[in-house]
Amino acid sequence: MTMTQSSAQYFDQVAGQWDALRSGYFGEAVRQAAIARAYLRPEMTVADVGAGTGFIAAGLAPLVHKVYVLDGSPAMLDVARQNLASFSNVEFKIGDSQALSLPDGSVDAAFSNMYLHHCPDPLAAIREMVRILKPGGRLVITDMDSHPYEWLKEEMADEWMGFERDQVRAWFQAADLVNGIVDCTGQSCCAESSSPELSDAQGRSARISVFVATATSRVKMQGAVKEAYSAAALGASSCCSSAPGSASSSCCSSDQASASASASAVPCCSSKPEAPTQEVVFSTAYSPEEHAAVPAEADEISLGCGNPIAMAALRPGETVLDIGSGGGMDSFLAAGRVGPTGRVIGVDMTPAMLQRARAAAARAGITNVEFHFGKAEALPVPDGSVDVILSNCVINLCEDKGLVFREAFRALRPGGRLEVSDMVTQGALPLEARQDAGQWAGCISGALPEFEYLDLIAQAGFKDAAARRSVSGGELAGVPVYSVIVSARKP
Repeated sequence: MTMTQSSAQYFDQVAGQWDALRSGYFGEAVRQAAIARAYLRPEMTVADVGAGTGFIAAGLAPLVHKVYVLDGSPAMLDVARQNLASFSNVEFKIGDSQALSLPDGSVDAAFSNMYLHHCPDPLAAIREMVRILKPGGRLVITDMDSHPYEWLKEEMADEWMGFERDQVRAWFQAADLVNGIVDCTGQSCCAESSSPELSDAQGRSARISVFVATATSRVKMQGAVKEAYSAAALGASSCCSSAPGSASSSCCSSDQASASASASAVPCCSSKPEAPTQEVVFSTAYSPEEHAAVPAEADEISLGCGNPIAMAALRPGETVLDIGSGGGMDSFLAAGRVGPTGRVIGVDMTPAMLQRARAAAARAGITNVEFHFGKAEALPVPDGSVDVILSNCVINLCEDKGLVFREAFRALRPGGRLEVSDMVTQGALPLEARQDAGQWAGCISGALPEFEYLDLIAQAGFKDAAARRSVSGGELAGVPVYSVIVSARKP
């Protein structure tokens, strides 16, 4: 890696003793935290950047197809070759933090452990790691939280005294990564100065918490999603629309959907050969009374995966915002619950859907609901202006779900509630599936692992997030995909 002369000299000197030194600074908990948040699959190719003597790579090699081990110190790489000699799927490369010796888009995941604080320009190093990621690839960084130990910086030739977590999140955003999460590993980095000349006001011992930061490179699916849902609004009786009064829809048996899932805006499976699928059946579980309570135009284009209204406990007079309101089904149900003193705001990015919902409201004489153009990532409402935010099978369609949850948090009043029905997974989906526009627009391949989905809600500031298994589900490439209803509150 590109490093200062002092860093290069330090690692050349300690390479032979690094494994013993490292075990005193951080241990297995750090590696396990990194691996757990990577959602690895056996077919993946990954990179361990700034790998040192191969601590992280040793945990990766048994789990994936190939591991690239990159480091700027030949002496450290020599030790790594010895440590990883039993693995046939490891390749070693001298690397530069601003010019990694790998092609663009060549790895499914990139890891860096205790590396970033040695980089003169951390943002440039992050951007270079993003360059080698495939669309939808994952970056996993483990490093030290900000600390006051000047002696440690000098003794270990560090460039940075750890990092503030908000700074790491800002770097992720600047590198155009999405769904950034920075959390604890559960371990501290412990060190004691070995040089009698080095000391400061903090003493000669250090105990520094270690964070794990993850984020994902963009797949850029918004255009496909918008096109799909525009088509559905203009032709609601085509592939997979729920018939009035029906509780479910599924289009995997439809020839039209199989031929072009991206042309349909409803939950669909693609028949893409390299991403084999099993039917995912979508249901909303609305009651007959709920179907009867909304305009027929909204009922026939109900494209949800559950019923968030059932858990929302809406009260008269409340202001409700519906993210991705579509044809208006949930907005109209909410309008009936909050009554004439309440207000419902539907937000959608598809003009054809907005036109359809507004026309339905006008024909039905529903006056306490309004529909506005906007995106989930930039809600067109003031800070702290709504009591409840609803969404039904929409957030999975957004790439930056973390930003959606931060926007929801911003829009809610203190004590406000989030009630979301959405699709999640039990594990990692194949990257080819996540790059499939039809499966993404069909509310399948944009779904995140449930644990990560809840992590993003917590990162946005919500408390008491709880998920309940809902009524939709199936499999994609052997991975369970299912709906949950998630409730959380703004403190």
